[in-house]
Amino acid sequence: MSDNKPVATDLTSKRASMLTGMLKQLKLVWLLFKDKRVSIWIKSIIPIALLYLISPVDFIPGMLLPGLGALDDMGVILLGMSLFVKLSPPELVQYYLHQLEYGNDFYDEGETVDTTYHVVDED
Repeated sequence: MSDNKPVATDLTSKRASMLTGMLKQLKLVWLLFKDKRVSIWIKSIIPIALLYLISPVDFIPGMLLPGLGALDDMGVILLGMSLFVKLSPPELVQYYLHQLEYGNDFYDEGETVDTTYHVVDED
């Protein structure tokens, strides 16, 4: 009985980690989408991927295979998000990834060093 608990806990932590990663990816896409330094052509990937959801054209029809019909929709959305991030300027992607990981204060624009000093006599 005790052998099943670590497996269930491990599975739960993997699911939580996957969900956290997906939320981080969504936040990254949103931050990049709002940034004026990302080209409008690259930004157009997201609305095009979202248009696929309401499009009558479907790779796997939802009527024939109800469970699998949603998978191709999700796949197109994930592919669009991934393509959007890969085509965005790498320095912006890194900046926003660090911001999401460490918070807004990660990048300090000034070069201030906070330290102490000790004066030594020159005798």
